[in-house]
This record gives sequence, C-alpha cells and structure tokens, in this order.
Amino acid sequence: MSRISIVDLEVNYCVGVTDEERSKPQRLLLTLDLDYDFSSASLSDRIEKTINYQTVAERLLKFGDGRNWKLIEKLAANIADTILAEFRPQVITVEVKKFSIPQTRYVSVSLARTRS
Repeated sequence: MSRISIVDLEVNYCVGVTDEERSKPQRLLLTLDLDYDFSSASLSDRIEKTINYQTVAERLLKFGDGRNWKLIEKLAANIADTILAEFRPQVITVEVKKFSIPQTRYVSVSLARTRS
C-alpha cells in the first residue's frame, strides 16, 4: 500500500470545552496519512488515478466554517469520517495538534479509520 501524507496543515477552528474557548477560532495543525494504492497514477501520471492532496487540503481549510467542537477527539473523528467518505482512502490516520497548555509545545490526539 502507498501513502500520501499532509503534515501540519494549519487551520483555524472553534474547538474547546468551554463556550469562551469555542467563541473564536484557534490555530490547530492537522496531519493526515492516507493509505491508497496509487500505482496506476504512478504509471499513467494522471491525477484522476490518485487522491488529489490539494483538494483534500482545501476541504480541510473550510471544514471548520460554521462549526465547533468541544473535544479534539471528536474533531479528529469527524475529519477521518469525512475524508474516508469523500476521497476513499483505504486507511486514514488523523492527528490534531492544539496549543492550549502554555507549558507544552502542543497537545495532540490521533486516530485511524479503515474503509469498510
């Protein structure tokens, strides 16, 4: 299996346990690993034979518009389910990095989903 990775895509989503924290978008970094057999794309040199990572990134940049989450765990699950449904990788791994604890570089969650 082959893998496409999008590493540390910077997005601004409303996420946080308190209403105050969710009241304005905050910076998050998203990393996605998309397991996908792109062997036919490597032979044909055709974008239609693979997952267009630019389109995935554009989708994620708009994903938070008009939405909010209390937990980054729920956000990661929503992202994984959406990308699985729309772009059809075999497996997706999503990591969400949040910068909410000043004494740390970041806090992150990650999860993996497999297409059924």
